[in-house]
Amino acid sequence: MAATKDSYAIISLGGKQYRVHEGERLLVDRLKTDEGKTFNPDVLFLGGDGDGTLSPQTQVTVKVVGHVLGDKIRIGKRRPKSGYRKQTGFRASLSQIEIQSIGGTAKRTTAAATPAAEKETPAPKPKAETPAPRPAAAAPTAPAPASPPRGYEDFTVADISEKSKRWKVEQLEAALKFEKKNANRKGAIAALESALAAKQEKN
Repeated sequence: MAATKDSYAIISLGGKQYRVHEGERLLVDRLKTDEGKTFNPDVLFLGGDGDGTLSPQTQVTVKVVGHVLGDKIRIGKRRPKSGYRKQTGFRASLSQIEIQSIGGTAKRTTAAATPAAEKETPAPKPKAETPAPRPAAAAPTAPAPASPPRGYEDFTVADISEKSKRWKVEQLEAALKFEKKNANRKGAIAALESALAAKQEKN
């Protein structure tokens, strides 16, 4: 089925299905693709003009416009007659994508790219040149910059205060920098600073 102006596609991203049109923008769960790059998701269905094709041999080209955080969701817990109150917040990690093309245009680009790749492949003749630069490239052994623990963006203040006691000093410092620069939650900053001070006293 050829793609037309009224064509739409159903694609699969992160275990969810989306019905998309050419030029449409939408928010999806955070993708691993960098900003400004394109990719081709799985196409489950192609429809339009009253016709439809299941599992079509068609490509949909998607561009990642940017990575954003969703609206803050307030989560409150209360216990009657005890004065217990607890409130936390959550912001989903999302990616904004744009549907650049459905169908033929994506196929042409891939078809044009394959012969160019085949022409470049028969050039592995100078094998003697490749081993020489490898030891020179491996010389710089600069330590990788410390980063917050994995999944830190989704942690609540209660999670941070509980888990930060088991983190390393480098992870605590990186998490504190990230918190001050992005979320700036007072409870999380206080928990990180106290855990960092406790670690430094032990050392």
